[in-house]
Amino acid sequence: MQMKAAVLRSSPVARPYAQTRPLTIETVTLDAPGHDEVVVKIAAAGVCHSDLSVINGDRLRQTPMVLGHEAAGVVEEVGPGVTDLRPGDHVVMSFIPSCGVCLPCLDGKAQLCGPGQAANGAGRLLSGATRLRCDDGTETYHLCGVSGFAEYAVISRRSIVKITPDISLVDAALFGCAVMTGVGAVVNTCGVRPGQSVAVVGLGGVGLSAILGAVAAGADRIVAVDLSQAKLDLAVSLGATDAFLATDPEVAEAIRAATGGGVDHALEMAGSAPAFELAYKITRRGGTTASAGLANPNARISLSPVHIVADERVIKGSYQGSCVPPRDIPRFISLFQRGKLPVNRLLSSTGPLEEINEAFDRLDRGEVVRHVITY
Repeated sequence: MQMKAAVLRSSPVARPYAQTRPLTIETVTLDAPGHDEVVVKIAAAGVCHSDLSVINGDRLRQTPMVLGHEAAGVVEEVGPGVTDLRPGDHVVMSFIPSCGVCLPCLDGKAQLCGPGQAANGAGRLLSGATRLRCDDGTETYHLCGVSGFAEYAVISRRSIVKITPDISLVDAALFGCAVMTGVGAVVNTCGVRPGQSVAVVGLGGVGLSAILGAVAAGADRIVAVDLSQAKLDLAVSLGATDAFLATDPEVAEAIRAATGGGVDHALEMAGSAPAFELAYKITRRGGTTASAGLANPNARISLSPVHIVADERVIKGSYQGSCVPPRDIPRFISLFQRGKLPVNRLLSSTGPLEEINEAFDRLDRGEVVRHVITY
C-alpha cells in the first residue's frame, strides 16, 4: 500500500522546525500485516514531547523513522491469527506492546514488557519486523510500534485496545499517551486516596491529565506547578486548588508552607532533573515522589540518602502510568463519557499532517497542551 507519512531522516535537528523541516511528508510503502498484526487507518495522532525528544536528540532512535505514538483510528484489515478484531472497529494504540507471557506481563506490569521494550528500542514491531519502506526501498523504522504520523499503520495486535465507537477519535487519541500516563500515574503508580494531597510539576498533556486524575481520585489539595501562567490558569479551571510559578526561587518553601510541610504525592511530569528535585522537596515526610517525565538520559539528580531513610520517603518511576492498557483505557474513557475526566479540554488545536513541523515548534515553545494531527 502506498500512503502519505511524516518521515524523520536524521536527528538531532536544529530549531525552528518550520525552517529546518525535520519531518518530510513522503510517499511510503506500507507492507501487508504479518501474523498477529493489524492495519489501522489513522484518524488522529497527538503531537507529544516524546516525539519531540527524538527530533531534538534527547532520545536517539534509528532513522529513517515515522514518528507518532499517541493515536487512534479504525481497523482496516487484520492479519493472520487476529480473531478478536474486525474491519470497522475503533481502536486506540498503546505505545508499549505487551507480549503477555514475559515475567512483567505475567506480574500484571504490561508497561514493563521485556520483548515490547526491546522491539521499541530497535524501532520494530513486536514480531521483530518492519512494515515501512521509503520510496527508495530503504527500511523505515517504527516509533513505539505505532508510527501514527501516517495515513495508515501496521501495528501488533498487542499494541491495540478496542474502544467504544461513540467517542470522537480525536479525543480518543489522547488516551493513548497523555491520559494513560498522567491519570495512570495518579491512580495506579501512586494510588492516591480521597482526601490526600497531590502536586503536579510540569503541566503539559501528561501533567494536566494528572490534575484531572487527582480530581477524579478525590484528592483534597491539588497543587499545580509550571513555568507558564496560562497553564497554571488552565490547571485551576480543571480542579487544581493551588497554583505556583516554578520561576519563583522560593517556590518550594512556599508550597511547603501552604500545605503544612508538603504533599502526600508529588508527581514530576516535566522531564527534567530540576523539576524532579523540586517535586522531591515539596513531598512531605513519609510521602511519595513519582516521575513520569522522560528526561535526557544524561541528566542526573542529587538527593540525600539520609532524608530518604529518616523521612521514610518513597521514590517511584511511572511508565505508561503503570497501566494495563486493555483494562485502563476503557475505564478512563468511561470516566470521560460520564463527565468525570474532561480530557477534551486538553485539546489545544488540530491540523493536517502537512503542518506537523509548525506544530512541533508550538509544542517546543510551550504554546499548546495537545495539538492533534487529523486525517
